[in-house]
Amino acid sequence: MHWLAAVQALRDERQAGVLVTVADVRGHAPRDAGAKMVVAHGRSWGSVGGGNLEETAVERARAMLTTGVVEPEQLTLGLTDRARTDHGRQCCGGEVTLMLEPLPVVPAVAVFGVGHVGLELARILAGHDLDLHLVDSRADQLGTERLAPVRAGEARVRVHHAPVPELALGSVPPGTHVLVMTHDHAEDFALCDAALRCAHLGSIGLIGSAAKWARFRTGLTVEGHDDATVGRIRCPIGLAGLPAKEPAAIAVSVAAELVGLFAADRVRTGP
Repeated sequence: MHWLAAVQALRDERQAGVLVTVADVRGHAPRDAGAKMVVAHGRSWGSVGGGNLEETAVERARAMLTTGVVEPEQLTLGLTDRARTDHGRQCCGGEVTLMLEPLPVVPAVAVFGVGHVGLELARILAGHDLDLHLVDSRADQLGTERLAPVRAGEARVRVHHAPVPELALGSVPPGTHVLVMTHDHAEDFALCDAALRCAHLGSIGLIGSAAKWARFRTGLTVEGHDDATVGRIRCPIGLAGLPAKEPAAIAVSVAAELVGLFAADRVRTGP
């Protein structure tokens, strides 16, 4: 697999990796500057020259993955019979500097309901490197022109027109943070019920008032969920104590809360 395809595959699989690049070559070396490989736990793609050079790079890359290093590192190795090595000698005569860049697991968010608040939230999230799933039962809410500002951002956007929105829960990757904010309380309830039955999701948030959540909590208990399971849902969403009710203000509050959840994810899982 080409290194670029490997980077994409790791992102799709939500697995961390390290991109190793030959940054500089002095004298003779097995690969020229610009050669790349991708290293993950138990797998690698591409080559930066084989032998001790490559084995040392792989070993360091996997140590970075294990310890959660998030900043790029440089590694300089001599290729002479006098250079100290752990994986055999390479006598090309030169010296190689490698750049090791962590490829973190990017956050994933699924917004169910792209109405006024959902669209404002999508616009904010689109400015971040993340996977953004937009789900709505109404096709007009997912129109090309309406979502153009969202698609213009850095996020990788996936659009799901789902007449039965809860079915889209199976299409989002593991660890996805789910936000339920549709136009229909019955749709919201069905999504909450289905989300609690999915073991692969990250956090689950529901937009609404304390009164709405009280009704939902009772209904979810009737559907067979115990208190601990129902407690996976947070409602209301966003920062506590925000007095504003404008869609843009609510979206900013929810986005800020998500940034905190992303940070907690990084602490738990590393890069």
